[in-house]
Amino acid sequence: MLVGVDTGTLHLSVRIERSAEDVRAFAADPANLPRWAPGLGSSVVHRDGDWWVGTPEGPARVRFAPPNPFGVLDHEVLTPSGETVHVPLRAVADGATACDVVFTLRRAPGMTDADLARDAGLVRADLELLKRVLEGAAH
Repeated sequence: MLVGVDTGTLHLSVRIERSAEDVRAFAADPANLPRWAPGLGSSVVHRDGDWWVGTPEGPARVRFAPPNPFGVLDHEVLTPSGETVHVPLRAVADGATACDVVFTLRRAPGMTDADLARDAGLVRADLELLKRVLEGAAH
């Protein structure tokens, strides 16, 4: 699903047949990022109290919101260039055994429509991978 194209803010979502708590616990663990979010980075290291993902540009620090019962998976990424990107992400419960995972993608200053579409495609791929991992395999 895609909402907000005219404003430069897109809400991308996927339904996962797992509880919001299961999804939050798995997705908020930075050690799991390479399993479901290879668009962010291909490797992850815990060093000096911070989590770092390997990107083609160099290491990027990732910090998730503290564990919470509300499905909030917001995180911030400190890019190798020093830019901090805030990423709103939610696991919204639909009963006890399913949830919708909603990722808010915002257009960065100077971002073209093609850039936004490319980023949206990468996010969609990561969300679909999260769904496949959580619905199809034990973690």
